[in-house]
Amino acid sequence: MPDDSASIPAGHPGLAALAQEARRQLELLSYPRHPWVPEKGEGVLDVAIIGAGQTGLVTAFGLLRERVQRVRVFDAAPAGGAGVWTTFARMKTLRTPKHVTGPDLGIPALTPRAFFTARDGAEAWDALNKIGRVDWQRYLDWLEATLELPVTHGHRLIRIGHTGTGEPLELTFLTGSGETMVRARKLVLATGMDGMGGWAIPAPFDQLPAARVSHTSGHVDFGALAGRRVLVVGAGASAFDNLATALEAGATQGTMLVRRAKMPRVNPFRWMEQSGFLGQLYAMPDALRWRFMQHIFALNQPPPQESWNRVASDPRFDLHMASPVLAVREENDEVVVTTPRGEHRTDHVITGTGTAFDLALRPELAPFARHVLLWRDVYTPPEGQEFPVLGACPYLRDDFSMRENAPGAAPFLTHIHMINYGSTASMGLSGATISGMKYGTLRLVDGICRRLWLEDAEAHLDSLLTYAEPELTGDIPQESIAMAAE
Repeated sequence: MPDDSASIPAGHPGLAALAQEARRQLELLSYPRHPWVPEKGEGVLDVAIIGAGQTGLVTAFGLLRERVQRVRVFDAAPAGGAGVWTTFARMKTLRTPKHVTGPDLGIPALTPRAFFTARDGAEAWDALNKIGRVDWQRYLDWLEATLELPVTHGHRLIRIGHTGTGEPLELTFLTGSGETMVRARKLVLATGMDGMGGWAIPAPFDQLPAARVSHTSGHVDFGALAGRRVLVVGAGASAFDNLATALEAGATQGTMLVRRAKMPRVNPFRWMEQSGFLGQLYAMPDALRWRFMQHIFALNQPPPQESWNRVASDPRFDLHMASPVLAVREENDEVVVTTPRGEHRTDHVITGTGTAFDLALRPELAPFARHVLLWRDVYTPPEGQEFPVLGACPYLRDDFSMRENAPGAAPFLTHIHMINYGSTASMGLSGATISGMKYGTLRLVDGICRRLWLEDAEAHLDSLLTYAEPELTGDIPQESIAMAAE
């Protein structure tokens, strides 16, 4: 199956026909039809969604299907810019099985299988092992265009303002022409893997010159690594994929340092791909939720077999287990990395150490991060089950909304819904991954609709009490007789 930017020719007849069929299926399911959310002022959105990745797009799709009309998706990337799957993601394929559903929200013509079959044919789909990451971005682009989703590009959220109870949030965006403000009743943070904090070069590598060190979640100039030695710290999927990309770009040596004594082999995510876990973990008692997620985080994921295969037989690949980094220094135009098992000399370091879980690292959340209720504020795990990353996650309601840690400290938090990696402790993987999207986004949409309805309950009641549109409009003889008798 193709995996490049030309994989969807302009005017592809199969995809054009599929888009038409998808719209037909949506029309068949178009009930109820009329909008129901009262307007709250000129230009005020019902829901603003931050992030036009898969979760943001599908959340918008779900809300529009429920006839919540004033919805917009804001994304920092420029119009026509590449998505996350074609920027820092460097694996060849998704880890998720190809038969996954979720972005389609139950519409057959919108499923990944329908897209790839229409584009490449049934035989190509049957022969496919896993969906390519670039192909997945093409599918999301097609989904956005087919559904005509209201996406606004070039808008980076930098500030969340609040004026009082019941008043819309004031969202300030940085654009190419300066700052602009948008008001919205509800805010959805569909900000992906680093939406809970951010990535940074960890100590002691932060002591190195910027030209000597990169992060797997940031920009890496792989072309500049040709003919150079590369050392990667970490053994996750992104670490392997970055090392493989460096070797494929012509690096002369690829050394990997792994803190663990043994490489993980079992992937708990495959166990999690079941309706019970993905759909219901959020409803469990705190102690059980914690135990599930603590085990999953502690066990960690092994690199995909495909990522291992990219480097395993390469004579330039050098793996060192049980090798945590103790010190780093520059010496004779080299980087020297010290571990308990010896020193390693290299020209460039790539750190695959993940992202930090700290709301204060997010500019839009930092001003009130101290007011957000976190898991560590409400639950103390038994000895041996501690896990600081989980403790740093917001303790969310079942509709993904945030809570204040003291009454009255930040009541506006109830209008902010987080469906990114920070929602993992409360919701499992629902909404934060492709596998869980089918469950998390629908629960989020239902929760937002419930909030909007309850907030306007009195207005809806007044609408009912004053409703007087006749359905029966013909002459009724019995009424004429009754009037004559009177």
